[in-house]
Amino acid sequence: MEIKDEVDRIIAAWQVERPDLDVTPLAVLSRISRLDRHLDKSRRAAFAANHLEPWEFDVLSALRRAGEPYTLSPGALVTQTMVNSGSMPNSIDRLDGRALVIRRPSPDDRRAVLVELTDPGRELVDSAFHALLEIEHHVLEVLTDSDQHSLADMLRSLTRQFEQLS
Repeated sequence: MEIKDEVDRIIAAWQVERPDLDVTPLAVLSRISRLDRHLDKSRRAAFAANHLEPWEFDVLSALRRAGEPYTLSPGALVTQTMVNSGSMPNSIDRLDGRALVIRRPSPDDRRAVLVELTDPGRELVDSAFHALLEIEHHVLEVLTDSDQHSLADMLRSLTRQFEQLS
């Protein structure tokens, strides 16, 4: 086996130590895991340059994607982000404290509140999203458009099997 990267070295070592095991999943999944770590670092850098934590970007971008008036319920924010329901009230408080969101009473239910993206919040999330896309375009420039589409399709298939278990 020709060693081309660290994963190839790991696979070769396992094949020597455990020739009885089929280690072929490592060729794909170890690279996905390593790529995830690299992407997490670059995403965090893009967000940090805009003075945002990843969870803040998740919440603000969910509101931005909602379209005008950039408003969602706290429950919808939980569904659309990686922020768990237990910490969402505190997350909204922190974003409200930075004047990136405001709470408004729901017009449909006086007991409910809606979270609305402020103009400064929209400007900030737009800037962070632009920075993120610049990094991600750079990461993917080694692949052709066709390869990017194929890879997206394959990753969607892998992701579905986990999401169907949830």
